[in-house]
Amino acid sequence: MSGTAIRDAKKVAFQGEPGAYANLAAFEALPGKQYIPCPTFDHAVDAVRRGETDLCIIPVENSLMGRIADIHHLLPDAGLHIVGEHFLPIHHQLLGLKGAKLEGLKSVYSQGPALAQCLKIIRELKLKAENWHDTAGSAKHIAEMHDPSAAAIASRLAAELYGLDVLRADVEDESHNMTRFLIMSREPDDAVNQGKVITTFVFRVRNVPAALYKALGGFATNGVNMTKLESYQLGGSFNATQFYSDIEGHPEDPAVKRALEELAFFTSKLDVLGIYPASPLRDELP
Repeated sequence: MSGTAIRDAKKVAFQGEPGAYANLAAFEALPGKQYIPCPTFDHAVDAVRRGETDLCIIPVENSLMGRIADIHHLLPDAGLHIVGEHFLPIHHQLLGLKGAKLEGLKSVYSQGPALAQCLKIIRELKLKAENWHDTAGSAKHIAEMHDPSAAAIASRLAAELYGLDVLRADVEDESHNMTRFLIMSREPDDAVNQGKVITTFVFRVRNVPAALYKALGGFATNGVNMTKLESYQLGGSFNATQFYSDIEGHPEDPAVKRALEELAFFTSKLDVLGIYPASPLRDELP
């Protein structure tokens, strides 16, 4: 990721406690920056809008759990631009106090999705699962409890930050657990001369018969690969649907330009959220 927005950034906001997976994603994707924890996704986005940080890194989808709730509603109204993406393999660690033993554990704390992704170890050790607001926050909680019978499921970074032992490594049920993060900035970075490019946009189709079918036809006829298309309701209405899409290519590529022009003809709203370099990991994804 060689864009100016990323290269010149000094501070990066993420949601969660220090040691959260978003913190780990920021550390990998944006090394050498200052990482600022925020209590919610909205706070992380606001930190960039207000100029408190230069970037934020936000999870949008997980290979096991699907899209992250509410993110697709947040992105179009954020007033920010996507300037990069990062795929983070998720490896959950079972953490405990220094000297704690597996056979002495009675309970395990973590965020709901993390607990759901580690059911085998929870059942094997007959642990009581305790839902916590954040994976790294659960690690911090265990460190503060001083109870050797309580464990947390969190990252290795959380173990290091809160002085915990990894009682068992990589306890996730599925090895192909991966989360995709988007990196966002106040200023766009159109990814010119940066190799493979992803363009992300949202649109609403006009109220005419077969509008969606006709709108998407341009991508097929122009040979543009659409890697994601998701719909979601607006304002609780069944009649107002917005679509979120990722395509391969730059809007100035002739084929992409023709496809977007055809899309625009059948839409009542079309907003490009970002043009950014594709992660090298895309070529390795199953």
